Amino acid sequence: MRTNVNLFLLWMFLLCPLAAFAQKTDIAVVVNPGNPVSSLTLPQLRKFLAGEKRSWPNGQAVRVFVRASGTRERITLLKLLGMSESEYKQYWTAQVFRGEAQAEPLTLPSNGMQKEAIVAIPGAIVLMDSRDVKPPAKVVRVDGHLPGESGYPIQ
Repeated sequence: MRTNVNLFLLWMFLLCPLAAFAQKTDIAVVVNPGNPVSSLTLPQLRKFLAGEKRSWPNGQAVRVFVRASGTRERITLLKLLGMSESEYKQYWTAQVFRGEAQAEPLTLPSNGMQKEAIVAIPGAIVLMDSRDVKPPAKVVRVDGHLPGESGYPIQ
């Protein structure tokens, strides 16, 4: 019995520090490296993600890519837009039906595909776990803050 207690304590001692690494990181707003935008306000970001703003200041068309339903990035997107999943789908169906959008944002099944799309497609914007962002992708400040900084508005 004493051996079991010792093993349990050893197990807890080794695994508890790992819990600190399992904490959620911020969701980054990432754009194509050629995009001149380096900072957005939260209202501006919402307009880009909702398709209300269709071009960047340099005239490049905005291409929004989203993660699949249920992913942390998608949940963050829905919170930013103040919509449920069904409202989001209805919103984009209506946008396309009214001719205000050609199609809803393309859903990418993995962060790996997001990384490729953001670098390959001019005008691209994605929400991505900040740990997954790798150069040459460009992280945009939101309300003057980068992921991990105090005051960053996207969790």
